[in-house]
Amino acid sequence: MGKSILVTGGAGFLGSHLCERLLDEGNEVICVDNFYTGRKSNIFHLMNNPNFEVIRHDVNFPLYVEVEEIYNLACPASPVHYQYDPVQTTKTSVHGAINMLGLAKRTQARILQASTSEVYGDPEVHPQPESYWGVVNPIGPRSCYDEGKRCAETLFFDYQRQYGVDIRVARIFNTYGPRMHPDDGRVVSNFIMQALQDKDLTIYGRGNQTRSFCYVDDLIDGLVRLMRAEGCQGPVNIGNDAEFTIAQLADTVLRLTQSSSRLSIHPLPMDDPKQRRPDLRLARELLGWTPKVGLEQGLRQTIDYFRDLVATQGTLTVLPRAHAAAEAYLRKLA
Repeated sequence: MGKSILVTGGAGFLGSHLCERLLDEGNEVICVDNFYTGRKSNIFHLMNNPNFEVIRHDVNFPLYVEVEEIYNLACPASPVHYQYDPVQTTKTSVHGAINMLGLAKRTQARILQASTSEVYGDPEVHPQPESYWGVVNPIGPRSCYDEGKRCAETLFFDYQRQYGVDIRVARIFNTYGPRMHPDDGRVVSNFIMQALQDKDLTIYGRGNQTRSFCYVDDLIDGLVRLMRAEGCQGPVNIGNDAEFTIAQLADTVLRLTQSSSRLSIHPLPMDDPKQRRPDLRLARELLGWTPKVGLEQGLRQTIDYFRDLVATQGTLTVLPRAHAAAEAYLRKLA
């Protein structure tokens, strides 16, 4: 028999895939979203499922439902969105964690926090193990997200120590796939959308900064495994440990889309990490999990999704607004 499961941020990119996975397993799923970045189109195909319920709600306010598990994914995750209203971003991470932990405490539910690799900041240790504390600027333009997620982790472990709440903490690394927002400013969606429209691909810095890209199906499997693992509170890195430069990603997208786009070089945004790659030893040992989808395979499926989106909605504008303030700051320094 399935469980009653709450997914906050359930209409977002990751949340919608998680809701779909949980429903396919026969669970009853309550999707909570304020639709700030989540989209109804992401969950429209789930609406006729009798085990699926949607509540428009902001996690900054308490929620009273009866559930057995909680996946706390509510928070804008792309720089464009989390820098648009940084105060609200911090509130969502901190107040949202407090409210969901309070719900877990009352209902004795197991709760998983979707944390982030951003807690490592611009790392001096590579790859990044969970034991690494990171190097984070507490007052920069990205701090609302980085420090908000770090504080949420603190709250999760304090609720566990003080109240015995059954917690799980996942540190999510760069994830991509269908249902990404076409205008979220993240590198995979930016490159694909620009390439499909034969626009120049926006490269920040020299393109030699590295990232590790995890396909969404792999990521969701890791989250579910962590939730179900007994005696494994985390934090646990969930991502793909194959490392690529941004320039390599751009070349791959251009080749797969057969685009005539060129590269457009721009200043590196403030506090942009130079390298990012997860140490996955804990995930492999404790969860029996390892990513399976290679970059090219995942990109092909993501490109197909965005190609259909462009075909049905016409030309879409990609506006990496999150970097505008950083570029203005760099120009001011110059």
